[in-house]
Amino acid sequence: MNLNRIGNWAADGFDAKQKRILLFLNQTNDYIHTIDHASIPKQFHPTMQVFLPIFRRLYNEGISKPKQTDVWAEQLMTWGNILTHRASLLPNT
Repeated sequence: MNLNRIGNWAADGFDAKQKRILLFLNQTNDYIHTIDHASIPKQFHPTMQVFLPIFRRLYNEGISKPKQTDVWAEQLMTWGNILTHRASLLPNT
């Protein structure tokens, strides 16, 4: 959810919403670091293995201001949608 919000704000104007973008980007980064990877369902592991290095790159670009904010925003929204969809396919526990 945060990825979609960040992406939408960046698409609407990175400079105007930079403080909010950085706040949510840092909160998301902190949250990702607190996840106990052993507790992630096995069927979600491949998605996370692809996502984590991409998020690291997107995070670093966001902190230093992306060169192409529209492309950066689209990537965040795409990953927000991918993770939301894949999570919805997991069995309820």
